[in-house]
Amino acid sequence: MVQNKTYNNVVNTFLRIGEYHDQIFTTSVGDIWEIDMEKNTKFPLMHLTPINVSTGESELIYNFQVFIMDMVSEKEGWTKNNADASFSKLVKKLNNEQDVFNECLQISTDIIGMLRHSERQSLAGINDINDAIYFTDGDFTIEPFQERFDNLCCGWVFQINVVVQNDFQTCNIPVTQEGAGY
Repeated sequence: MVQNKTYNNVVNTFLRIGEYHDQIFTTSVGDIWEIDMEKNTKFPLMHLTPINVSTGESELIYNFQVFIMDMVSEKEGWTKNNADASFSKLVKKLNNEQDVFNECLQISTDIIGMLRHSERQSLAGINDINDAIYFTDGDFTIEPFQERFDNLCCGWVFQINVVVQNDFQTCNIPVTQEGAGY
């Protein structure tokens, strides 16, 4: 029998991925404008925005937009972007923006990899580590972004689909015996 996975199951899987990833400090879900940017949130942050759910023959495909972001540090006295002398001809920055982009991109590819090769989240609750519970496939476009709030925040955003089995059982639907026909 298929164990249908709900929206809560999928979101909680993302929350768990964020909880156990060593570089993510905060994970949130909702509209992008609900992110707490007033230094009360510990960064790096993974924010999940639901987009839609589509159906297949025996599956549900949950589509999310995932933001991986961190605050850029701007410090007095920085003359180059933590680079050594061999990079002296590059534009000198007084912040760690390039490092933030680099680390957030690595986190983004980690999340994609964990769902693409879902044995990591399949280890709990089933015997076969190759039996995917939640998975994704296809190619991904990961786009950079920068936002100026009280501080400069930058990172990457990508859309991901999470595929789960669903057998569309009609035995336990909460409807009276009369149904809806006339």
